Amino acid sequence: MSPRRSRFQPRCDRCNLPPHLCLCAEIPRVETRTRLLLVQHVVESWKKSNTGRLAALALANSRLLTYGAQDESLDTALLSEPGTWLLYPDGPAAPPDAPPPRQLVVLDASWSQARRMTQRIAALRTLPRLVLPPPAPGTLRLRDSPHPSGRSTLEAIAHAVEMLEGPEVAAPLARLDALRVQRIAECGTLN
Repeated sequence: MSPRRSRFQPRCDRCNLPPHLCLCAEIPRVETRTRLLLVQHVVESWKKSNTGRLAALALANSRLLTYGAQDESLDTALLSEPGTWLLYPDGPAAPPDAPPPRQLVVLDASWSQARRMTQRIAALRTLPRLVLPPPAPGTLRLRDSPHPSGRSTLEAIAHAVEMLEGPEVAAPLARLDALRVQRIAECGTLN
């Protein structure tokens, strides 16, 4: 356990959840053609509710970068690689006849943080967007989202992978997300 966490309730060093909610034994290894580049806001990195870490652990072809840390700068060259798209609910959509992305950037942040990230990181503003349809009614959620297309990072990635690579590739991610929601809902809290 890291010293930073020792003052707080113990958490798993890998999945960042309290021991009674730990999902490490359930994390699948998912191979995708599309590389997923998760850009995590520094504030999200220690939140128990963060699902970007779970997604990065499950996705073999992914990389987790931190945005906003005082001692680290974001390597924006990675965002400019050919074939890079941004998973985001609005902005310049990719043309319908465009080839699928080779790399998908996913912002792991609250809505307000993600909006500021797209304003402050110039490379994000020019990327074509992959826009997900709204979640199905009746989907079990831990909290309401201020955006109609709101999802956790893991849930959004599962849907994006389903759109890009098919339901069989996305199914393990969707199961992991559903299990996370179920465990937390049964306990009634993340504490």
